[in-house]
Amino acid sequence: MSTIGRTLKNLGRVGIKDFFKQMNYIGDTKAGALIGTDRFGNKYFENNDELPLRTRWVQYASKDPDAAQIEPGWHAWMSYNLDKAPSQDPTVGYQRREWEDTDAKTIPNYTQTRGAYKPYSTVKSKIATWEPVAVARK
Repeated sequence: MSTIGRTLKNLGRVGIKDFFKQMNYIGDTKAGALIGTDRFGNKYFENNDELPLRTRWVQYASKDPDAAQIEPGWHAWMSYNLDKAPSQDPTVGYQRREWEDTDAKTIPNYTQTRGAYKPYSTVKSKIATWEPVAVARK
């Protein structure tokens, strides 16, 4: 959480529309330089005046943000594994492979939903469940 002074300063920097969008999605205001965008429309920012390890952040294009929507090169930059962003280093940037679809799409993370992967066994169980048998009363 930030101070009131920092919040008001960032309100002047980012504008009212982005101020309310940031407060709605991340609960804080951040102002920084736009480093680049990826093929999904996510925007990546950096501000070295912030606290350490809070200097880089992403503004998701979708209303339902998921970490699986970040490309691998941008993920490496966001987690401080790379100094240069994929927009500045072409070797890390995204290049479409010939076997990929032309439209950009991701596989959403289905953890804790009905669509989550649930393994099952095809081996016959060695343990039989006990089924109680009640004798009829006389």
